[in-house]
Amino acid sequence: MNHYALWAIYKTEMARTLRTLLQSIVSPVISTSLYFVVFGAAIGSRIQEVDGIAYGAFIVPGLVMLSLLTQSISNASFGIYFPKFTGTIFELLSAPVSYLEIVTAYVGAAATKSIALGLIILITASLFVSLNIEHPFWMLAFLVLTALTFSLFGFIIGIWANGFEQLQIVPLLIVTPLTFLGGSFYSIDMLPPVWRTISLFNPVVYLVSGFRWSFFGQSDVPVGTSLAATLGFLFVCLAIVGWIFRTGYRLKN
Repeated sequence: MNHYALWAIYKTEMARTLRTLLQSIVSPVISTSLYFVVFGAAIGSRIQEVDGIAYGAFIVPGLVMLSLLTQSISNASFGIYFPKFTGTIFELLSAPVSYLEIVTAYVGAAATKSIALGLIILITASLFVSLNIEHPFWMLAFLVLTALTFSLFGFIIGIWANGFEQLQIVPLLIVTPLTFLGGSFYSIDMLPPVWRTISLFNPVVYLVSGFRWSFFGQSDVPVGTSLAATLGFLFVCLAIVGWIFRTGYRLKN
């Protein structure tokens, strides 16, 4: 493996975060803090507890997952789309760097930034509510797996997109609505039976539920199902990335 090339791409992507610190870190943290104020204070005063958990603490895993999904996709998609936009992708593809090293560097950098952001949001949340994480190992496992999976998903979107508008379509029109409807701010057990059944077709439900279980030991769906859904989506993304590099889809033309 060409460790120098891998490290160079990774460092370049991480340096971009430092150059756009306000957009990459500060803005998502402020947005999430506003969610705590609006949902935790305003709505939390009317909904005291959900499944015996204070509402302010109940929404923390969902808010972390909301930022994690959107930022993982955004970081990875822009990271690989920008070389396409400037034409430097052809220099990268002709360099002595394997496809595995390219994916590892771009996805690794995007996941690193998302995980750091998720931990910062958790620290910020602890300023608003009292947090007690029952399963810290599984909390980190879900955090890392989700960041890797959706960074891969963002990488695929970056390869697919033919313009900055297409780069935003999937996160804005699909991922964000699915996250809001995926139990980030409520338990799907609070829904009528029909809507609860429909919600089970939303993949974000399993991510939020598994992540929430690591905090409180309670979940809407069995934690094993959440883990299997996360791993399943990860393998699907890996298979698509493998197909993209094997066929050269939107890379070699």
